[in-house]
Amino acid sequence: MLDTNLKHVESREEIEELLRNNANVMICCGRMGPMCIPVYGIMEKIESEYQHVRMVDMDFDIPAASFIRNLPECSYFMGLPFTAYFKNGRVVEATSSIQDKKQITGILNRVFQRIKETDYASEEL
Repeated sequence: MLDTNLKHVESREEIEELLRNNANVMICCGRMGPMCIPVYGIMEKIESEYQHVRMVDMDFDIPAASFIRNLPECSYFMGLPFTAYFKNGRVVEATSSIQDKKQITGILNRVFQRIKETDYASEEL
Protein backbone atom coordinates (compact mmCIF):
# COMPACT_ATOMS: atom_id res chain seq x y z
CA MET A 1 0.00 0.00 0.00
CA LEU A 2 1.24 3.46 -0.87
CA ASP A 3 2.03 5.94 1.91
CA THR A 4 -0.38 8.70 0.85
CA ASN A 5 -3.52 10.29 2.22
CA LEU A 6 -5.47 9.28 -0.88
CA LYS A 7 -7.90 6.38 -1.00
CA HIS A 8 -6.01 3.25 -2.03
CA VAL A 9 -7.41 0.84 -4.59
CA GLU A 10 -6.06 -2.68 -4.17
CA SER A 11 -8.20 -5.05 -6.22
CA ARG A 12 -9.82 -5.29 -9.62
CA GLU A 13 -13.20 -5.48 -7.86
CA GLU A 14 -12.50 -2.14 -6.15
CA ILE A 15 -11.58 -0.57 -9.51
CA GLU A 16 -14.76 -1.88 -11.13
CA GLU A 17 -16.90 -0.65 -8.22
CA LEU A 18 -15.16 2.74 -8.29
CA LEU A 19 -15.81 3.14 -12.02
CA ARG A 20 -19.39 1.88 -11.72
CA ASN A 21 -20.28 4.25 -8.85
CA ASN A 22 -18.43 7.43 -9.92
CA ALA A 23 -18.80 9.35 -13.16
CA ASN A 24 -15.36 11.00 -12.91
CA VAL A 25 -12.33 9.04 -11.67
CA MET A 26 -8.59 9.69 -11.59
CA ILE A 27 -6.38 6.68 -10.78
CA CYS A 28 -2.67 7.29 -10.22
CA CYS A 29 -0.78 4.00 -10.39
CA GLY A 30 2.81 4.14 -9.20
CA ARG A 31 5.36 3.64 -6.45
CA MET A 32 6.75 5.80 -3.66
CA GLY A 33 9.44 7.18 -5.97
CA PRO A 34 10.64 10.62 -7.08
CA MET A 35 8.38 10.82 -10.13
CA CYS A 36 5.24 9.61 -8.34
CA ILE A 37 5.33 11.33 -4.94
CA PRO A 38 4.83 14.85 -6.39
CA VAL A 39 1.75 13.67 -8.31
CA TYR A 40 0.24 12.11 -5.17
CA GLY A 41 0.96 15.35 -3.28
CA ILE A 42 -0.80 17.45 -5.91
CA MET A 43 -3.78 15.10 -5.88
CA GLU A 44 -4.00 15.39 -2.08
CA LYS A 45 -3.87 19.21 -2.28
CA ILE A 46 -6.49 19.64 -5.02
CA GLU A 47 -8.86 16.84 -4.04
CA SER A 48 -11.16 19.24 -2.14
CA GLU A 49 -11.32 21.58 -5.17
CA TYR A 50 -12.45 18.73 -7.42
CA GLN A 51 -15.12 17.05 -5.32
CA HIS A 52 -16.83 15.84 -8.50
CA VAL A 53 -13.73 13.73 -9.33
CA ARG A 54 -12.87 10.64 -7.29
CA MET A 55 -9.07 10.63 -6.91
CA VAL A 56 -7.34 7.42 -5.83
CA ASP A 57 -3.94 5.80 -5.93
CA MET A 58 -2.83 2.27 -6.70
CA ASP A 59 0.44 0.47 -6.07
CA PHE A 60 2.03 -0.33 -9.45
CA ASP A 61 3.39 -3.67 -8.22
CA ILE A 62 0.18 -5.39 -7.11
CA PRO A 63 -1.61 -7.83 -9.43
CA ALA A 64 -4.69 -5.59 -9.76
CA ALA A 65 -2.53 -2.81 -11.24
CA SER A 66 -2.53 -4.80 -14.47
CA PHE A 67 -5.92 -3.15 -15.06
CA ILE A 68 -4.14 0.20 -15.52
CA ARG A 69 -0.87 -1.14 -16.96
CA ASN A 70 -2.74 -3.03 -19.70
CA LEU A 71 -4.99 -0.21 -20.85
CA PRO A 72 -4.42 0.49 -24.56
CA GLU A 73 -3.90 4.15 -23.65
CA CYS A 74 -0.96 3.14 -21.42
CA SER A 75 0.63 0.58 -23.74
CA TYR A 76 3.61 2.76 -24.70
CA PHE A 77 4.20 4.37 -21.31
CA MET A 78 7.73 4.12 -19.93
CA GLY A 79 7.77 6.22 -16.74
CA LEU A 80 5.79 6.06 -13.52
CA PRO A 81 3.23 6.94 -12.45
CA PHE A 82 0.61 5.87 -14.96
CA THR A 83 -2.37 8.16 -14.41
CA ALA A 84 -5.68 7.32 -16.02
CA TYR A 85 -8.73 9.58 -16.11
CA PHE A 86 -12.12 7.90 -16.55
CA LYS A 87 -15.48 9.44 -17.41
CA ASN A 88 -18.50 7.16 -17.12
CA GLY A 89 -16.20 4.12 -16.96
CA ARG A 90 -14.22 4.94 -20.11
CA VAL A 91 -10.67 6.28 -20.36
CA VAL A 92 -10.71 9.88 -21.54
CA GLU A 93 -7.06 10.72 -20.85
CA ALA A 94 -3.90 8.98 -19.65
CA THR A 95 -0.48 10.33 -18.74
CA SER A 96 2.88 8.88 -17.83
CA SER A 97 5.62 10.15 -15.54
CA ILE A 98 5.70 13.23 -13.36
CA GLN A 99 3.11 15.93 -13.96
CA ASP A 100 2.97 19.33 -12.32
CA LYS A 101 -0.14 20.98 -10.87
CA LYS A 102 -0.80 23.00 -14.01
CA GLN A 103 -0.74 19.88 -16.19
CA ILE A 104 -2.97 17.88 -13.83
CA THR A 105 -5.54 20.63 -13.30
CA GLY A 106 -5.50 21.36 -17.04
CA ILE A 107 -6.55 17.78 -17.73
CA LEU A 108 -9.12 17.78 -14.92
CA ASN A 109 -10.64 21.03 -16.13
CA ARG A 110 -10.73 19.88 -19.75
CA VAL A 111 -12.12 16.37 -19.30
CA PHE A 112 -14.25 16.87 -16.18
CA GLN A 113 -15.18 20.56 -16.56
CA ARG A 114 -14.34 21.97 -13.17
CA ILE A 115 -17.34 22.86 -11.06
CA LYS A 116 -16.99 26.05 -9.04
CA GLU A 117 -18.27 26.32 -5.47
CA THR A 118 -20.91 28.76 -6.72
CA ASP A 119 -22.24 25.95 -8.93
CA TYR A 120 -22.79 23.81 -5.82
CA ALA A 121 -24.69 26.66 -4.16
CA SER A 122 -26.99 27.10 -7.15
CA GLU A 123 -27.82 23.38 -7.15
CA GLU A 124 -29.36 23.74 -3.69
CA LEU A 125 -31.90 26.34 -4.91
